[in-house]
Amino acid sequence: MSEKKLPACPVETTLTLISSKWKILILRDLMPGTKRFGELKKSIGGVSQKVLTAQLREMETDGLVRRTVYPEVPPRVEYTLTALGRSLKPILDAMWDWGEAYQGKVE
Repeated sequence: MSEKKLPACPVETTLTLISSKWKILILRDLMPGTKRFGELKKSIGGVSQKVLTAQLREMETDGLVRRTVYPEVPPRVEYTLTALGRSLKPILDAMWDWGEAYQGKVE
């Protein structure tokens, strides 16, 4: 886990860890299970390889994602949520429910 200085406010701490549009989508796409880098890039869409790599590295440093490299040619790399990453599921579920309700009101 990262040695970064976290805010005193728990809400701000959560936002510090998942406040990127891409991190939320990475979490969403890894909730069902392990994915390879290419699968993530394709399922998220619109994210560059450089940005996706940087976001995954940050999430790995923060203890949310586990990266596994298999010694094959070409190398196979898989990403999985850690228990800490999976513990964000209720937050994503609440965001889904709220977004769905908001879409219903706007349409």
